[in-house]
Amino acid sequence: MQFKDLQLNKPILKALLEEGYEFPTPVQNQTIPLVLAKKDVITTAQTGTGKTAAFALPILQMLFDKQDSGKKGKKIKALIVSPTRELAIQIQESFKVYGKYINLRTTVVYGGTSIEPQKDVLTKGVDILVATPGRLLDLHKQDFINLDYIETLVLDEADLMLDMGFIDDVKKIERLCPKNKQILLFSATIPAKVVELANTILKDPETVNATPSSSAAQNVNQLLFYVGKQNKMELCLHLLRNTINGNILIFRRTKMGISKLEKMLKSNGYKIDSIHGDKTQNDRENALENFKEGKINILIATDVAARGIDIDNLDAVINFDIPSISETYIHRIGRTGRAGNSGEAYSFCSADEKPYIKGIQQLINTVIPIEENHPFVLDPKAKREIHKTPGKSKNKPGRKSEASKKNKKRWY
Repeated sequence: MQFKDLQLNKPILKALLEEGYEFPTPVQNQTIPLVLAKKDVITTAQTGTGKTAAFALPILQMLFDKQDSGKKGKKIKALIVSPTRELAIQIQESFKVYGKYINLRTTVVYGGTSIEPQKDVLTKGVDILVATPGRLLDLHKQDFINLDYIETLVLDEADLMLDMGFIDDVKKIERLCPKNKQILLFSATIPAKVVELANTILKDPETVNATPSSSAAQNVNQLLFYVGKQNKMELCLHLLRNTINGNILIFRRTKMGISKLEKMLKSNGYKIDSIHGDKTQNDRENALENFKEGKINILIATDVAARGIDIDNLDAVINFDIPSISETYIHRIGRTGRAGNSGEAYSFCSADEKPYIKGIQQLINTVIPIEENHPFVLDPKAKREIHKTPGKSKNKPGRKSEASKKNKKRWY
């Protein structure tokens, strides 16, 4: 099947052809007809499967068929709620690309940046709004966003949205929209809390399971390195010097961990940048843009910051810290090996992270090959590393030493 077989109009088909898109992916093939039929839909699809187009194309089609006249001013007819700023920006870019020959206005609003320019754009009127939950509710409270005309509500990356604590915001946004709207829910995985949300707000939804939630990326070669926690930096440098080439995305659990790794790699001459929650939105956008343009070839990120990253030519992912949530591993390695390309995923596992690997392998139903040909191999029998505080008192907790008692001046 081709895109022209999906009842899409000529301006949309022209834009798709210019981007080199002729054949829809499975998630697009299954979801687009259901959306055009005005059904509520739950789609399970990982990033890299073309899910943004699966809702963007039919929304553009439906709004094109009944555009507002310019005199009346544009009303927001479609709302896409996204958990992260990076993902929201990329969704808006997709709408602009696919709708370049259609007179529909799209904008994006998110926190971490000035609210005034967003107010100005909203005042002029938009057809399609992409938003993060917090900023959306702020602007609604200030009467800059009217959700009374919403026809289609999209909840993208629903599992991440709930993991980030947005459940109450999402429910509030849904209630602010008209009752007879269409709801499209997209999620990489469908845990119980997503099912519960779907049962609460969707009406007789159709389900599309484009990618089983437990399958890891098919085009990714996975390797597992057992290494002492104190040797991870050296292992990373060793692999960058001898094995890993191209554009590399490194995942760390904390902002402090990112800072240490970034400092070490920069001191060794690598072109590198990072994205995490403490960075300003401009800094995060610049880092991502520099990575896409090839000005740097290594990007370090936390999971929340990286969920919205969409990079066409990513050669390798390094799991410097093993994620404690097994599904996160699938999201991480899914950054590479996209659109038919192959990719590499390297995971550094210390003794205390072994239970995480066990959970990951159970989820993906695959034993990840172990690479033992490196200088920092951890003894397979090594147990969790317990760090003792130097010079710790031998006394029981709460008991004062004799010297302390002598120096203490009592008031009685």
